[in-house]
Amino acid sequence: MIILFKALQVILALSLLIFIHELGHFFWARLFGIRVEKFYLFFDIGGVRLASWKWGDTEFGIGWLPLGGYCKIAGMVDESMDLESLKGEPQKWEFRTHPAWQRMLVMAGGILNNLIFAILAFIVIMAIWGSAFIPNDGNRIYVNELAYEMGFRSGDQVIAFDDYHPSDFSRLQADLARRNVHKATVLRGNDTVNIYIDHAMIGEVISVPNMFDLAVPFVIDSVAASGANAASDLRRGDRIIAFEGRRVEFVQDSREVLAELRDREIEATVVRQADTLAMRVQVDSSGRIGVYMQSPQVSVRDYSLLEAIPAGIKLAGETISGYVSDLKLVGTPSTGAYKSVGSFIAIGQVFPSKWNWYQFLNILALLSVMLGIMNLLPIPGLDGGHILFTLYEMISGRKPSDRFLYIAQLIGMVLLLALMFLAFSNDITRLINP
Repeated sequence: MIILFKALQVILALSLLIFIHELGHFFWARLFGIRVEKFYLFFDIGGVRLASWKWGDTEFGIGWLPLGGYCKIAGMVDESMDLESLKGEPQKWEFRTHPAWQRMLVMAGGILNNLIFAILAFIVIMAIWGSAFIPNDGNRIYVNELAYEMGFRSGDQVIAFDDYHPSDFSRLQADLARRNVHKATVLRGNDTVNIYIDHAMIGEVISVPNMFDLAVPFVIDSVAASGANAASDLRRGDRIIAFEGRRVEFVQDSREVLAELRDREIEATVVRQADTLAMRVQVDSSGRIGVYMQSPQVSVRDYSLLEAIPAGIKLAGETISGYVSDLKLVGTPSTGAYKSVGSFIAIGQVFPSKWNWYQFLNILALLSVMLGIMNLLPIPGLDGGHILFTLYEMISGRKPSDRFLYIAQLIGMVLLLALMFLAFSNDITRLINP
């Protein structure tokens, strides 16, 4: 059921973003008097469609293959590979008869729409929910196997990546991947330690989640009134450092220990102010002792509608910059970052298992940035390829022939199919070897 719910969210999100993207092409084409023959959400391969209707000169419809959508613009070499329609005498309402700058805007319309939508979504997020993050200063990391292999240790406090001093704890992993970091400086106990980064592992940094969890000391905030230790002497502020003599510096350390000791009364070593006490506590059948931990400090800021506008624009800019950095890493084979490329399966895993407007809108804004920037890549078959050829025409004064555009389109489609194959292969590999 969870898989189905996630799949429905993916379909809803991508359908909305594809519609917004294609609407950009449609708007600029119609503004310049260029005829749009078809406007489709999803592909109607083989002429098979779920629905269609006619409005003016345009056939609108919903295809059966949910892998995208398209506008078929009259007089243009596109993914339909329809050259027959270009053999006739050029007409004033065709794409090919309009000035290069107009054709450029038609091609860039989808990208502009996606980026504008992302900015608006981030503004709405800032206006409704504001911003919240855990500050890096004063907090320590709890590492997974990858981070440990790179030299980090649980309990380290990250001070700097080269000369950059991170402020947002949740962005540590992204900062490490995107900033071409050569040296991480951490505080380990009372010592300052330098960790030199192996760039061959950056691909794993991108693809492996939760490299830096927040190390949470086992400090009690309150004891559950109906929990296993409601009648015990545990108090607010007590710090548990061991169970049955097994050290638990952080809450994460305690999970495996308590799971092994469930349904037992055990000895806990508790630090209370200057005293170290031995106390008997009960572990329930779930491997818990019925206490709540003290929450980490969270920096929260609310915005008025006017304040949310520059804050949303700034967040959109940071997101765009971060995604461009990710693409540069993917395009550098030596980093192995191409192994992190994912398809609809990877996208589906990002969505929550329960409906959450905040998370959905955040993911929607991120996907809109990704769709816009991906389409800007100068690959034939993508908007960026068309823009590149139009720029060449504007600079050189020579327009590429229809045959050249046709061949370039074929090459671009092969490249895109290869990229899609890589994405699906990576997802399947991750499912088989999680």
